[in-house]
Amino acid sequence: MIPTREVAEELLRDGEACNPGAWGEHSRTAAMCAERIAAACGDINPEKAYVLGLLHDIGRKFGVRHMGHIYDGYHYMNRLGYDEVARICLSHSFSVQRLEDYIGKWDITKEQQEELRILLGKMVYDEYDLLIQVCDSLAGTEVMDMEERMADVRRRYGAYPQDKWDRNLELKKYFEEKMRQDIYKVVRP
Repeated sequence: MIPTREVAEELLRDGEACNPGAWGEHSRTAAMCAERIAAACGDINPEKAYVLGLLHDIGRKFGVRHMGHIYDGYHYMNRLGYDEVARICLSHSFSVQRLEDYIGKWDITKEQQEELRILLGKMVYDEYDLLIQVCDSLAGTEVMDMEERMADVRRRYGAYPQDKWDRNLELKKYFEEKMRQDIYKVVRP
């Protein structure tokens, strides 16, 4: 289940009020990209894509956290009954389906890490997981070149696993083939 667009926008505004920062604009950019790519694909619901993109980082509502935003977002969305959003809160950071590829601080307990590892291991990614992963890699506070975005993350955190880099480029190509056009022509205003 997912919230309506209006409820999702209210959840994001509330999250930004609790923890102001660039993550709100990043989330809006990812949502816009997701909606446009979904519409161009023709077999993905653009409204659902928008809502999932908008709320993928909602765990940031609870403060400046790294892996903690995944854990917090997953549990927050499940508490609200939005299981499909909770799924995206978990999957969006793992284009390669391994917890060990997380880029950033591991600021959750070992028990919480194990919980995420088990949940992630049970997932079979669907089109929405893949779509939000690619959109997360295109979105700064505005649309960015994917390789520039990944290079920025590498500069900020000191590393970016090559298999994750390669997988993001594969996802870009996958959606370009599905849309039969360049992804930047679809997502850039």
